[in-house]
Amino acid sequence: MYKCDLTKLSLSFNEFHDVKTDDMPEYGEFCLLELKDGRYTAGQWYPNSGDAETLAGHFGRGTADSVDVNEVAKWHLLKSYDLTECLEDENVRQINLGPEEDGVYSVKIWDFKPLKEGHLPESEQYCLLILTDGRLASGRWDQFPDGKKGLFIYASALASYSMDKVWAWTALSSDEVYEREAERLREKRHEEELNMNPVADPEKFKYGTDISVYYEKAMEKLRELYPWATVTQMKRRMPYVIVPRHGQYIFGMDCGTFRGEKEVREWTGGSTADEFVDFLCDYTKDTVKNYNPEEKFKFGMDIQIYLDKAYENVKKDYRWLEKNMLENYCQYSIKEVDGEWEFVKRYDENDDFSVYSVSSAEDFIKKLIRDYQDAALRANPVVDTYSAPLKPVDLNGWGLEKYAFSKLKSGDYKVNVTAGDRTAGASREFFITPYCFEVESYDEFLDRYLEIVPGGSFGINKEDLIADEKLKTFLGFD
Repeated sequence: MYKCDLTKLSLSFNEFHDVKTDDMPEYGEFCLLELKDGRYTAGQWYPNSGDAETLAGHFGRGTADSVDVNEVAKWHLLKSYDLTECLEDENVRQINLGPEEDGVYSVKIWDFKPLKEGHLPESEQYCLLILTDGRLASGRWDQFPDGKKGLFIYASALASYSMDKVWAWTALSSDEVYEREAERLREKRHEEELNMNPVADPEKFKYGTDISVYYEKAMEKLRELYPWATVTQMKRRMPYVIVPRHGQYIFGMDCGTFRGEKEVREWTGGSTADEFVDFLCDYTKDTVKNYNPEEKFKFGMDIQIYLDKAYENVKKDYRWLEKNMLENYCQYSIKEVDGEWEFVKRYDENDDFSVYSVSSAEDFIKKLIRDYQDAALRANPVVDTYSAPLKPVDLNGWGLEKYAFSKLKSGDYKVNVTAGDRTAGASREFFITPYCFEVESYDEFLDRYLEIVPGGSFGINKEDLIADEKLKTFLGFD
């Protein structure tokens, strides 16, 4: 986008300030920094609150990444310049940032590379940036697992510049964060070399290096107790794999991937293949035990039987519920998944679904009941709302934010309780069943209501509710 030749461009910083109590940048200003050991970096100034005569604080470079002011010799503001005009001149070679005068401390930085042409920094390098709008900035390169993209992190909470915001970059001095990452990458490359031709302990891997063989041997033993056992059931619990580590094959728990790298926790519970097979039996036994198809599908393989049982249960209290109200929310079937029959919930015509991980028919029906209850409430519009007065309540560090009763179109009621702290919050909705209203007094109603929304859990007790005359009227107890 700019015309200047980056291979010939240098920036000359000519307005450095010494670090001293009466001459520091404003709070939050980004600066180029010369450290006392001669290295260059950058950061955002955060002074400590307290005695103004004492110089204390740090320059933040990103999340958990900062330089203490005691390590800094000089600083130069970064954000006060717009280089656009200079960068549009194809003949520009040097840009002076501040007046170039005799006796002025000056630092020249060059070797800028265009980002969009595929020139990427090394992982965790801290860089000086020329942004696409002509401003200067800095950030640490966070490379994505694909190795082809990334972003520059410059402040806490992972604040960053995306690649489309950066025109060119040059690496500043090496630091501990970069050196740790470089060492990690060296160790990774060394590990890859060791694992190119791994060896297998003949005692530990006497059945070979195919993990399925060990699962099948464990399954045969499990079938003595649980005839229905399958490898698929066993792998419902976080599975084990055989992988090379330090040039040797190991058994390990597959913990998934993190930032594109496979995480495996090594098994250290024995030294022979048969010990590992015994371990797999113990490790997966409870999972298989709870997978008895006679319990799971005790009412047969027709999904409608389960749906009808759940509907009949919900219909007792949610009296307005009709089956056609469920069609948009609740589509279920019994489907074969990885060789096992499962209860699943379908989402769209593309057959997207999620599996209900249950061990019995009753457990599945309970989940259906909760789904049907939610669907029933969504189908019953709110016609009036009353928010109960709040008092200070401590719910394990959270405060009560909302305690609202709603009257529904059907004449029934529900209550919504919301609690939170400064950074998070959560809500729960409760249907007030007709049973609560089958009483002769408001006092009896509250006793039944508090079995659904217990005061000990949500901070509003009987004495708070019984004194609220407006609530009493709202609920129909005049």
